[in-house]
Amino acid sequence: MRIVIIGATGHIGTWLVPRLIRKGHEVVAVSRGVRDPYQRFPEWDSAEHVVIDRQRSEQDGSFGKRIADLHGEAVIDLICFERESAAHLVDALHGRVEHFIHCGTLWVHGIPQSCPYDETAAREPFGDYGIRKAEIERFLLDESSREFPATILHPGHITGPGWDPINPIGNLDRQVFDQLASGAIVVLPDDGLARLQHVHADDVASAFELAIEQPDKSIGESFHVAAREPVTLLSYAETVASWSGRKAKLAFLPWDEWTKTKSERDAEITLDHVMHSPCASIAKAERILGFNPRYTAVEAVRDALSYTM
Repeated sequence: MRIVIIGATGHIGTWLVPRLIRKGHEVVAVSRGVRDPYQRFPEWDSAEHVVIDRQRSEQDGSFGKRIADLHGEAVIDLICFERESAAHLVDALHGRVEHFIHCGTLWVHGIPQSCPYDETAAREPFGDYGIRKAEIERFLLDESSREFPATILHPGHITGPGWDPINPIGNLDRQVFDQLASGAIVVLPDDGLARLQHVHADDVASAFELAIEQPDKSIGESFHVAAREPVTLLSYAETVASWSGRKAKLAFLPWDEWTKTKSERDAEITLDHVMHSPCASIAKAERILGFNPRYTAVEAVRDALSYTM
């Protein structure tokens, strides 16, 4: 197939472009052209590169037409964050593509009401990101019922070589990994039992590849794409310390006290993660698509750190 990938040089696209090319697909990698992929696999040389600034071309109304004019049989959108943006693209692609795949997020579910929860769980998102992604999912599934061939994949916390993963206190402070490795005390919020559900970027890419290969099974559906099991902040911290042959030195503070020890931004990121505390089942993706993630949540983190430490 001729496959157009929007946001191709990002986290998922870095791995997805080479995967599709190895399968013999013709790949059009669309990006702003301001950065290289996180890892430059040899297959990237076989991709067709197209530079489009989505924000600017949406403002002048040309984005959808420019994507449609690339004549992709399938279009994968990795960077859509507004319902209006999705609607603009769907209008341009209606009747012109065989498959459209959108990258969503587990955060469409909001605060989990059960553990684990599957794709039928209620959509009760909070925060702009989760709310907007849930609106896009609802719109695309509605369009799919009107014969627009859409699929939605909902990843967990994407991680991999080239960028810092969410750490055992639920934010992006890289020093937490160093503290655990050196035997310093790390203070966790509350009881440390909030959950994270990382997923390696290559595992996410594999799910997109599987969805492309099985349109009869994936069109009109949403799928969770994450590690099989989440990890608590406590267990995560203990595992990270064990990589250096240490026993984690941990302390705990109630949330209101813990936030006083962190910057406003770090506390805000942690709050988002501990409130979402995902525990998503990937059974549907396993059963229908054959999704088989290679990495556990902490293995995905370790692979990311092995390249960035």
